Amino acid sequence: MTQPKGRPPALFPLFAGIDTLPGIGPKGRAALEQMGIDKPRDLILTLPASGITRRRIDRIADARAPEIVTLAVTVLRHHPPQVRGRPWRVHCTDGASDLTLVFFRPREAWLEAQLPAGSRRVLSGKLELFDGLAQMVHPDHILREDEAQPPSFEPVYPLSAGLTQKGISKAVDAAMSRLPELDEWIDPQLKATRGWPSFADGLAQAHAPASAAALSPDSPARARLAYDEFLAHQMTLALVRRERRRLKGRASQDSGTLRRKVLDSLPWPPTGAQIRAVEEIAADMASDRRMNRLLQGDVGAGKTLVAMLSALVAVEAGGQAVLMAPTEILARQHARALEPLARAAGVRLAALTGRDKQTLRTQILEDLAKGRIDILVGTHAVFQKDVEFCDLRLAIIDEQHRFGVAQRLQLSAKGDVPPDMLIMTATPIPRSLALSQYGDLDLSVLDEKPPGRQPITTVMISDERLEQVTARLRAALEQGARAYWVCPLVDESEVTDLTAAEARFTHLRALFGEQVRMVHGQMPPDQRDAAMADFSSGRAQLLVATTVIEVGVDVPEATIMVIERAESFGLAQLHQLRGRVGRGQGASTCLLMYHPPLNETGARRLTTLRDTEDGFRIAEVDLEMRGAGDVIGTAQSGLPRFRIADLEHQAGLMSVARQDARSLLERDPALDSPRGQMVRLLMWLMQQDQAIRLIQVG
Repeated sequence: MTQPKGRPPALFPLFAGIDTLPGIGPKGRAALEQMGIDKPRDLILTLPASGITRRRIDRIADARAPEIVTLAVTVLRHHPPQVRGRPWRVHCTDGASDLTLVFFRPREAWLEAQLPAGSRRVLSGKLELFDGLAQMVHPDHILREDEAQPPSFEPVYPLSAGLTQKGISKAVDAAMSRLPELDEWIDPQLKATRGWPSFADGLAQAHAPASAAALSPDSPARARLAYDEFLAHQMTLALVRRERRRLKGRASQDSGTLRRKVLDSLPWPPTGAQIRAVEEIAADMASDRRMNRLLQGDVGAGKTLVAMLSALVAVEAGGQAVLMAPTEILARQHARALEPLARAAGVRLAALTGRDKQTLRTQILEDLAKGRIDILVGTHAVFQKDVEFCDLRLAIIDEQHRFGVAQRLQLSAKGDVPPDMLIMTATPIPRSLALSQYGDLDLSVLDEKPPGRQPITTVMISDERLEQVTARLRAALEQGARAYWVCPLVDESEVTDLTAAEARFTHLRALFGEQVRMVHGQMPPDQRDAAMADFSSGRAQLLVATTVIEVGVDVPEATIMVIERAESFGLAQLHQLRGRVGRGQGASTCLLMYHPPLNETGARRLTTLRDTEDGFRIAEVDLEMRGAGDVIGTAQSGLPRFRIADLEHQAGLMSVARQDARSLLERDPALDSPRGQMVRLLMWLMQQDQAIRLIQVG
């Protein structure tokens, strides 16, 4: 695989220990490591998060209190505290007006050395009026007039306990001094058109912003550095994509006979999006290159049918397929949903979970190894060493972010030739994030809903109307309806007033009796499965739950979803929960029950959900509200968070970087040209070497 071949010697000082910088001792190193900074390189890529405007004034009377100012004064006298707990005061003057400096619990020797009586000092800090008198509590800067003065706009860095702005600024200056002279890797025309500085100048400007405008993602320095980070990131993904396409797979080509049998058995035809996705997958599988494809679809878009039709391609080609689900509930549900389709196609499908009895498990493993099972649906149990396939052609991973890299590797190793991989996610992802998170995968999107999916009426209601909600619910249950009631917690908490499922279950059981069941993640699996089975079969009509039912639970007869304390859930999570209803023929309702008063964030979240069922629109709003880092999440993406770039505001820049990465690799596949070699260096600087290794095994 073409990738950075070795860290250039000129970069060695940037990759030394962080404690090689002046002023960083053991405590400072520990504090920086808490922020993910353990090398000088990390520090130069950690930009100021905000800034402070310090207006220079000549006289105290010129201050517009309260205001942060810088001014020169003469120290008159000290007033030590006469009573324990009172502050130390230092009386100063500008010749016309007085200023009192206030210090709480200072070290006496330090304070008198900093502010000796009769000396001239330049002070910078927040000047306020107290009983009409000017005062400054703990000045930020105390300097002699011949010392370097604080800038009119001072950058503010993110800190952790044990760090100071002065200390981190000094360390940044030292780290920047280790940056070698670098040739340019950006296309000259792009750099000139955008008016961008060089990499070194961009870093220098970003660390010394002249105004608040310089902190904007659109400022030339920050935009240039964001492009650099995007370019390194997209080059990583392009290299991985190229390498994966070189991986030899096994061609699995079918005639479509088994797929037609399944389609003929359906009560309605597939959507155009489903047909398109299956054709893309079948074409990939027919190639002798290993498939790595992401199937992305909104709630109820029909991913399960696409997965089944894809599995049948492998089966008709003479092989086997496996569908991995993150929970036993979801795995068993997939098995139940796919069983009639398997019967229609005339193939054998089996389920394997961690709770199968030994006799059944032994029989399944034997049949699987001898090829008598065509499609296996399972949980993490499939990763175990004793699970052997006769000829595994296709591995389908549902809700892939819930599986670790090592587990996906174990699945890939099942068989002499790594199987084709189809990764599914039910979380709609904005295109900008899809390119960032899954840029190494081919993408199929299900952007239509199958016929028969009912619109869901979504209503916001205050929890002060709880009795009214339960009264309406009683009427619906008496008519035979089935309903979910979701709570944010399992047990009552002393530190939050959020509703617990246990308490709500007790309350609703008292109202509705034996019709109520409960499921949550802390229950024994057999009890959880029994409660789900009762609800699915209709023996119970009301299911009290936590977010354990968020993904995949499919009970078409359920038409009511009550989400209690809805404002405490994320927008994407609310959308997934709502998607548990509206899956059958009956009109469905989702009640977003909130605790007033709603703050601005909570109100926007709930009104967005109320006003649209479009998962991609919801995902865009979620991105706007939370930012890309929170939506992707380090654990989910398997990629480092961007240190500088901001996907929310700079998605266009990432698209430019993506195209540039592809173009460069087309012209210079080995990255041996001068520009290619500089891009290699950029990838080292941005730590994309770790991303390459991570994605390579993923």
